[in-house]
Amino acid sequence: MSGSKYLFLLAFLISYKITMGQQNYELQLPKDQEDLITGHLDLGDKNPNGDSISVNSQYIKFNDQPFFPVIGEFHYSRYPEKYWEESILKMKSGGINVIGSYVFWNNHERKEGVFDWSENLNLKKFIQLCKEHDMYVIVRLGPFCHGEMRNGGLPDWLYGKPFEVRSNNIQYLDHVNRLYGEISDQLSGMLYKDGGPVIGVQLENEFQHSAAPWEITYPGAKKERTVSARDAGVTHEQIAVTDGHNPYAEEGEQHMEILKNIAKKNGLEVPLYTATGWGNAAIVEKGSIPVTAGYVYPFWSDPHPSPFYLFKDIRQHPDYMPVSYDTKLYPSIAAEIGPGIQVKFSRRPFVHYESVEPLMVRTVGSGSNGIGYYMYHGGSTPVFESKFYNEDVSGMPKINYDFQAPIGQYGQLRPQYHTQKLLHMFLESYGNELAPMQTVLPLSNEKITPQDTKTLRFAARSKGDQGFLFMINFQDHMDFSTLHDLQVKIKTSNEEISFPSSGTFDLLKASTCILPFNVQFGDANFKSATVQPLTKLDEAGGQKHFVFYSIEGLAPEIVLSGKSKIKKLNRGQSNSFKGDTRITGRQGEIFSFEIGKNTYTIIPKELALQSYKIKDRLFFTNGLLLDGQENISIVSREEDNDLHIYPSIDQPVSISGASLKGRKSISQGFSTYTVQFEKVNPEIDIKKLNNMTWMATLSDNWEGLNDVFLHINYTGDRGMAFIDGLLVTDHFYNGRLWEIGLKSFKEKLNNENMIFKFHPIYKDYPYLGDLPEQDKEKVNSVGTYFEIGEMKVIPEYKANIQF
Repeated sequence: MSGSKYLFLLAFLISYKITMGQQNYELQLPKDQEDLITGHLDLGDKNPNGDSISVNSQYIKFNDQPFFPVIGEFHYSRYPEKYWEESILKMKSGGINVIGSYVFWNNHERKEGVFDWSENLNLKKFIQLCKEHDMYVIVRLGPFCHGEMRNGGLPDWLYGKPFEVRSNNIQYLDHVNRLYGEISDQLSGMLYKDGGPVIGVQLENEFQHSAAPWEITYPGAKKERTVSARDAGVTHEQIAVTDGHNPYAEEGEQHMEILKNIAKKNGLEVPLYTATGWGNAAIVEKGSIPVTAGYVYPFWSDPHPSPFYLFKDIRQHPDYMPVSYDTKLYPSIAAEIGPGIQVKFSRRPFVHYESVEPLMVRTVGSGSNGIGYYMYHGGSTPVFESKFYNEDVSGMPKINYDFQAPIGQYGQLRPQYHTQKLLHMFLESYGNELAPMQTVLPLSNEKITPQDTKTLRFAARSKGDQGFLFMINFQDHMDFSTLHDLQVKIKTSNEEISFPSSGTFDLLKASTCILPFNVQFGDANFKSATVQPLTKLDEAGGQKHFVFYSIEGLAPEIVLSGKSKIKKLNRGQSNSFKGDTRITGRQGEIFSFEIGKNTYTIIPKELALQSYKIKDRLFFTNGLLLDGQENISIVSREEDNDLHIYPSIDQPVSISGASLKGRKSISQGFSTYTVQFEKVNPEIDIKKLNNMTWMATLSDNWEGLNDVFLHINYTGDRGMAFIDGLLVTDHFYNGRLWEIGLKSFKEKLNNENMIFKFHPIYKDYPYLGDLPEQDKEKVNSVGTYFEIGEMKVIPEYKANIQF
């Protein structure tokens, strides 16, 4: 065989192998859009500045422009008042634009007729801080809240009253009227109509769907639920899929309307009234937004592959269907997506941090026009008069309400804080364009099940021929791996757009992406791109910066419609492609180009995860950045921190609390510095008192530190921490180490030690199946197991940067 024939045959075989191994997917965009319904909902209002909020059948509008709320749940009563501001800033840095918070009735009216709004219960102060930092608020009024709080937030003294709670009994409603009146006093001047940040209130919680157990009970007794006798048969203890049959639906709707009228009578008039809409719960028909939920690792049911990683039309087919309302009349707004979950004695679910980004990308790609996290920020359930307010009868921790949340019990950041920030930045810049776009599903979506981990999970949101392609590769409670040699083609009204433009890509395990097609970014029309939009920045003089990030497994490329006049192409390559202009860059590198007055910069995802958008600039650091308005704070557990600023700055930068040194820029258009903290070593003395009890004595060498975290690496059933004989926090083991932030206890620790009591795991404990395999093997081999490893302290530094 001649050399040329051999090469031809080899090329043919390689091409044949690639074609046979390639997975091709297609999606046809629809010609028509669903009709938008307006003016049918009793929602919306204006503030004194003339700004307006309104709601149509598909999305919320702010000043007649689509608005995409990103809601993070944070319970003010579960966190120290003196650290509220720092936590609000952490949420803002994470891309949250609305804070949701329960008002737990039993925290505030522990004794009938006596309300307490002091210290950690100071709702007025909390809302004022939100206003100072431009954060909207949705106040969850109750009267019933749940939230794993004692009686679901209902005061104990209601149990002994001659009426049923959560009913239309006039005496019960009189108490609700007084509660709403007290809340209204706290929110005076803070409502949107008065120029305040409170844009909405939630009425009740899961009415005619869920209840909490009364804590006034006895060991071994069947649980009594916080619900009227009429609704007992349609009410569950937690979120569930129901049969949709509710003989008391009319009464339920009436009760919700009564609550709304009581709220308005007390001056609680806001643009948005919300009601939990999942599982056939009652709402205010055409008078509230029925918000949705999604928990992948629930503590109330057995683990199984969840359907929440399958794309769908989530507005027409909400999760936890059936529902009590006409889905065509309302936008899909998620209020309770679980980026973590609580643990309890009998169940120890372990939420994989990598599970959250795919869950939220799926939810947005499926058509949600608002997302909300429960919880976004963990905390500690309060203790009043030596009485625990946790849901004890269900086996919840006495104090710990960490929830494995993006921001933990003591304000510590988890990996999902950073991955979700990327999605939030995208929504902040492009949510107004995304909201009118409707979900388009491929034909392959009809047959896919949670157990199918080999088929690509994807959908698009489009309007006309433009939109965004959403893809994920994740499934809970299943083994899955990288999907190789993929190609997706989107068929518009007049062309076929391929991702990538030629060849294939890999979608790595647990990876996600949101890719634009026919989207106008400033002066350039992106026909397609394998890089994800991150944010856009405005500079003086009309200069705009569009920032994207590349994703491992997808070679970064941008196809611009037609022949584009590109200038200052940095580190990338440009070529003509089928009459269009294709720009490519190297994986893991920064590259950029300019068109007109616009700069387009592509960064690796690893760098994007370190990004913070402050004052129309991007800051990148391995620490945390907080925008305190007067200055920017950097918080970090590392002594050495990179700090990159884009676009670059030409003004002096100073710092207090650390040293700042300029160095060579990581790329054109960036300013680069090193922030270095002086090392502090808080000392800890650990003494074993007996097999299950330890004593920790900490030095007071905390000067200049923002916090000190104690890491306890143990394997056991649970741990409890005491100061001066009082329980200050606890921990139910689920495979992760125990982390305690000590600044909340600093004053007490100056005079007292911290005592730790631990308990072993027994092989007959019901949660054993939730633990890592190595832990199960240890317990089963000996019948009972406890082991304690290293205890160490981790300093957290803080400095202020001024420009």
